[in-house]
Amino acid sequence: MEIQFQSDIGRRRHTNQDYANVFTNQADMYLAVLADGMGGHLAGDVASKMAVDGLGAAWSTSTISQPEEASQWFLQEIQKVNEAIYQEGITHPEMQGMGTTIVSAALLNETFVLAHVGDSRAYLIQNDQLKQLTDDHSLVNELLKSGEITKEMAATHPQKNILTRSVGVSGQVEIDVSRHQCQANDYLLLCSDGLTNMVSEADILSVVTSDQTLESKTKQLISAANEAGGADNITVLLIHFEGAACP
Repeated sequence: MEIQFQSDIGRRRHTNQDYANVFTNQADMYLAVLADGMGGHLAGDVASKMAVDGLGAAWSTSTISQPEEASQWFLQEIQKVNEAIYQEGITHPEMQGMGTTIVSAALLNETFVLAHVGDSRAYLIQNDQLKQLTDDHSLVNELLKSGEITKEMAATHPQKNILTRSVGVSGQVEIDVSRHQCQANDYLLLCSDGLTNMVSEADILSVVTSDQTLESKTKQLISAANEAGGADNITVLLIHFEGAACP
């Protein structure tokens, strides 16, 4: 397995409130985490870093190797991270209301477990097809699912950035957890909306399935988002399952 990730400020933001990292635990299992922070000046930076580092610290000391364990672990640990960010906002008034998205993957042999809150996404690229594995927790997605707007309208909707769920904004958070199988030569892409708002799924698929290194693919996705306008911070975490097992 190979993992590459990169984060970029984009062309219109003054700070980068995205954060990502990869961790291993005591059972040599990997955890990939990506967060897109929100809030006032610096607050989004704090929230996203607290989320990623908090999950990473808890994973590093764990011995989890089974999907059932990982699913329960995600529900417990993201709730802890949520509480920590929420309390930090209460303690520091200038950070009150800060929050973050989270999309995270625990890579466990032939299986990976996903957990997410917000509109950062996970995609599986398998047999030259791209499938979105996460469901955006956003107002626009709710309108789309109810049939009130079309997919074309959703792409340019003025309330596109309003989230229905995020980590750290309130004392409790609802977390989506799902389990997936991986095959040899699959790719798993975790990304912030700075990529998906700027680059079409067809273009993402074209880059990921191209004949270049994983590092080059990651950089090319960032470049494509910037070339399309770079309206937000852009973070890409790309995993290539080279063999039959995930790790």
